[in-house]
Amino acid sequence: EVSTQNVSATGMGAFTGEWNVDHLKDMEIAWTLVGHSERRTKYGETDEVTAAKVDMCQKAGVKVIFCIGELLEEREGGKTDEVNQRQLSAVIPKITNWDDIVIAYEPVWAIGTGKVATPEQAQDTHAAIRAFLKSAVSAEVADKVRIQYGGSVSPDNCAELITKPDIDGFLVGGASLKPSFMDIVTAVQG
Repeated sequence: EVSTQNVSATGMGAFTGEWNVDHLKDMEIAWTLVGHSERRTKYGETDEVTAAKVDMCQKAGVKVIFCIGELLEEREGGKTDEVNQRQLSAVIPKITNWDDIVIAYEPVWAIGTGKVATPEQAQDTHAAIRAFLKSAVSAEVADKVRIQYGGSVSPDNCAELITKPDIDGFLVGGASLKPSFMDIVTAVQG
């Protein structure tokens, strides 16, 4: 299936350059990213905007890869869980069908930098996300929702990351454009 990297928070109308859920449905595009850090930092998208986008997608039946993650100063300040919980809390009330949601944890400090969270850091954060979902939504949702890791995923680190019990896959950025991307796919397929 194909995914877009963004979807508009608007409906149909004169919004030049925007792709809304109706456009995606017309083009038979099943998935979109919402909340990617570049959208948050470069375009000023707030938690409220990501919630509106998730709401529109849920109502239209468009599946969402919802991106969450902390900046370097937030990681160093011990605020990783607080940031992830805040970002998730904004969208949880909008989600009516958890089968159409994937969460992608992307530590912002690791995106495209060559830095990567250690497998232990990634696992600890994914486990904390699952624990939060268990308390905020339900044990069933926490157990079944896919939580992907993103942030400088490469053939060199993916084999160990995928062995962690709470890492269900990867959201791969720049590495997906390289021939070695297939090495990541092979590692995940086992």
